[in-house]
Amino acid sequence: MTTTPLKPPPPPTSRTYTSLRAAWIPLAALCLAFFVEMVDNTLLSIALPTIGRDLGSGTTALQWVTGAYSLTFGGLLLTAGSMADRLGRRRVLLTGLAVFGALSLCVVWVTTAGQLIALRAALGIAAAAMAPITNSLVFRLFDDKALRMRAMTVMIVVGMSGFVLGPLLGGTALAHVRWEWLLLVNAPIALIACVGVRLGVPADRPEDLTRDRLDVPGAALSVAAIGLACYALTSGVEHGWHSAPTLASIAGAVLAAVAFVAHERRSKAPMLDLRLFRNGTVRGAAVAQIGTSIAMAGVMFGLILHFQFAYGWSPVRAGLANLPIIVTMLLATPLSEGLARRYGHRIACLVGAACLAVSLAGLAWGVSHGYAVIAACMVLMTVGLRTVMTICAVALVDAMPANRTSIGAALNDTAQEVGTSVGTAVVGTLIAALVTTQLPAGAWSDGLVASFFHGERIAYGLLAVVVGLIAAGGALSLTDSHSVEEHPQEEAPQEEAVS
Repeated sequence: MTTTPLKPPPPPTSRTYTSLRAAWIPLAALCLAFFVEMVDNTLLSIALPTIGRDLGSGTTALQWVTGAYSLTFGGLLLTAGSMADRLGRRRVLLTGLAVFGALSLCVVWVTTAGQLIALRAALGIAAAAMAPITNSLVFRLFDDKALRMRAMTVMIVVGMSGFVLGPLLGGTALAHVRWEWLLLVNAPIALIACVGVRLGVPADRPEDLTRDRLDVPGAALSVAAIGLACYALTSGVEHGWHSAPTLASIAGAVLAAVAFVAHERRSKAPMLDLRLFRNGTVRGAAVAQIGTSIAMAGVMFGLILHFQFAYGWSPVRAGLANLPIIVTMLLATPLSEGLARRYGHRIACLVGAACLAVSLAGLAWGVSHGYAVIAACMVLMTVGLRTVMTICAVALVDAMPANRTSIGAALNDTAQEVGTSVGTAVVGTLIAALVTTQLPAGAWSDGLVASFFHGERIAYGLLAVVVGLIAAGGALSLTDSHSVEEHPQEEAPQEEAVS
């Protein structure tokens, strides 16, 4: 270990850094900001049974405790990227961190499931002002492309680790404190990240910003489409699949999606330039990311209930049960990078998609065969996740025109959050429909456990087919080369630049 003291980063007037070590303060701050917004996706998942008993919530309400955050987070990521290009990236990030920390303190006044869902939705809005900007600012810290890719890989590992560490950290905390502390801790973390960003990340120059108007209608239509689609699943269980609320939700989601596409096509300053999807790498990477996030969110939501209810484990033990995911996430880097270097992005992602499909099919069989089988499936699933998520994230951003790197980061994050919302909604809805809509207090009966296993088998079997088709379909659109070299033929207009 070197004993040479680390030098502070250059002052904010310096535009770029020459090494990751020189940029350790801003890089650590951006990683911390990204970590807290990703860990908040799953931090409360381990506490869902406790929250359900404390607030008298059913499985549908608990589904929205996690889904509300992902819904607003994913729906507003592109809008946040647009705001950052107009108001300043560092300024929007600092505002998002401050609001995120302040809102987290409001959990002390929560007394009902509805209030918690509303708070989670508000936290998702604040987090949306952080995620794409942290990734965009990482690119802006360096001029050297190799350093950018290394820094991006660090960010991806940190974000994915935060997502899977949520249940472990939450379960450990629940052994000593009330579940409200899982949100309260966000405040000091956000404060530390704010200090690091102010110290090491240079402010945007006026000439780097754009004066294009915000695409408010596009943002509203995207949130409406995703929200109504997810609500339709819940409404189908509560009111029936042929009921007026369910049919109205489905129709509204379709109309909002069509209106979004039509609006983006004719807008002079669209929130999402649909021409970007002419590039197969951009299109395929986004689709594959949706598939991986459906798998991860659906499995984590289902297994948290599985460990604590079917097995009767404590929150700490249930959190520790996720260690195979965490360990594999860290150790699978040489494997995923080796696949990409040897076979190229397309083949490597197809291998990852196969791992996802096989692991989900294995879970469909293994949920009633003990933890060892489940752990083996978790390892295989994580290899697939690590491979597809990392390759697609780097490929997507690298495939964008030079003036679109941050919109690429926002698109990557949006695809993941859409998948998270869908995965949680599908598994939560299937369990509610096939097992129970109201979680019982205390231990489950043998009959209810058997019914839960049956519901899990159907849910994971369905996910195996859906995720396999989505992830493989996206992978087929990627390039065979080891590095992304193709770009859209049409250069993006400067007034729409988001880098």
